[in-house]
Amino acid sequence: MEELVARVTQATGLDATTAQKAIGLILAFLQKEGPQAEVQQLIAAMPGAEAAIAQSGDGGPGEGGGGLMGMLGGMMGGGVMALGQKLMSAGVPMGQMQPLGRELFAYGREKAGEDVMGPIVGSIPGLSQFV
Repeated sequence: MEELVARVTQATGLDATTAQKAIGLILAFLQKEGPQAEVQQLIAAMPGAEAAIAQSGDGGPGEGGGGLMGMLGGMMGGGVMALGQKLMSAGVPMGQMQPLGRELFAYGREKAGEDVMGPIVGSIPGLSQFV
């Protein structure tokens, strides 16, 4: 996780604490909104990912969800928009969300491969603009 945090801080100018929290928020979001098998492969391929999710404080059961209700929530301003709000609350400026997402997903492709990342990006409406 230290390597990813360093890359994110270099790409965005965020401090390491904010970068780590943002990474955890994004991974927790993927865990809730993305295809379970691929997201689990991604998390397993990223050392420290589980700890980052736990530290973000955004991954408990009953928070968000997939299926029809998740899709409806996404159409009504949940999904990526809700993630953006959480990232801003954690101290990530709007202008740094795209570089943050690009760096995180580039790292994910290096660690887990495109066959894991492609379905994750493709399954979450609006996510592709940040990666």
